[in-house]
Amino acid sequence: MPTMPVYLWTVPMFHCNGWCMVWATAAQGGTSVCMAGSLAPKTVFEHIVRHRVTNMGGAPTVLSMLVNAPASEQRPLPVKVRVSTGGAPPPPHILAKMDELGFNVVHGYGLTGPATLCVWKPEWDALPAAERARIRARQGVPHVMLEGLEIKDPATMESVPSDGRTVGEVMLRGNTVMSGYYKDPAATAEAMSGGWLRSGDLGVRHPDGYIQLKDRSKDIIISGGENISSIEVESALFGHPAVLDAAVVARPDEHWGETPCAFVTLKDGASATEADIIEFCRTRLPRYMAPKTVIFAELPKTSTGKTQKYLLRDKARAMGSLPKLSTSKL
Repeated sequence: MPTMPVYLWTVPMFHCNGWCMVWATAAQGGTSVCMAGSLAPKTVFEHIVRHRVTNMGGAPTVLSMLVNAPASEQRPLPVKVRVSTGGAPPPPHILAKMDELGFNVVHGYGLTGPATLCVWKPEWDALPAAERARIRARQGVPHVMLEGLEIKDPATMESVPSDGRTVGEVMLRGNTVMSGYYKDPAATAEAMSGGWLRSGDLGVRHPDGYIQLKDRSKDIIISGGENISSIEVESALFGHPAVLDAAVVARPDEHWGETPCAFVTLKDGASATEADIIEFCRTRLPRYMAPKTVIFAELPKTSTGKTQKYLLRDKARAMGSLPKLSTSKL
């Protein structure tokens, strides 16, 4: 962030203190531009032009909204705007389009405390646009206060080769890593097993040291940069009088990154539509947590009765993204 920046707020200040930009902007003698009302691409472009914005932030959802805005709502940028993004892996094609519009996207990754940054190397400027976008989508290297960032085999605690192919769990340690969970020694012992904070994220390390996420070992759904617990959504579904069984997984979405997809088995003789189920959940959950897709089917089970979620994830992934009109509003 430069001296005396002009920062446009599209990141909620309640979320990790606005990614710490509340203090960073003040420390640099900057100006904060706060948007009133709903976040709309036309308004974002108007503020950038009117106030000569130099910095802003936003989840990949915000980036998608900007690049997919009608040409009539987009405006030429008066200066190069540095955009911090995180909360979910940004799609490379969105990053490429942001570059075309004049934005300089910097991708970060982390938890509330420890974080990484995809620090840009000057030699990458000469690469083709598609390759630059692919590199920008990586999660990068640790910041100065993070002592350790490794991709490890969670069973052996050995670091995996830096070959960009071998998958392990992202593990972190350093001054910005928590000391433990409050009054929960069991959870602390599990999370910090082996002396490293186990993120639950799976990734690879490239030969240049930059890490890249590949998958998540947990069933968290990341939609618009916000984490959604599949268990919470399933709990709401089970409250419906017609629902016998339910499981929730992530469905890919071009706008939000992921959206909740519910697989539901109805009770014998009961009836309910997809709209009924979605509306029921919306009355019991924040709107963004409600399923956007409901599939009525028998759930695959193991011999012990456990739902085989990996099969459901495959089905949801095969369905692809919902039509844009179905996902434009949460």
